[in-house]
Amino acid sequence: MVKKKLPKEKPDLHEELDGFDVRINSFGEIEANYNIDKLNEFLNDNVEDKKIGNIVEEEE
Repeated sequence: MVKKKLPKEKPDLHEELDGFDVRINSFGEIEANYNIDKLNEFLNDNVEDKKIGNIVEEEE
């Protein structure tokens, strides 16, 4: 059976991540066109860490 290739649609991204693209090469390495430090800073500012949230609730 031949696999059909789906048309590539650009996903909806946050305004700060405009142009962000990630690919996996033939060696299984992740290739991104965005600085990893800048991406981590964005995630720290905009995503709540579930593990840290549980620790803070337990201490109170």
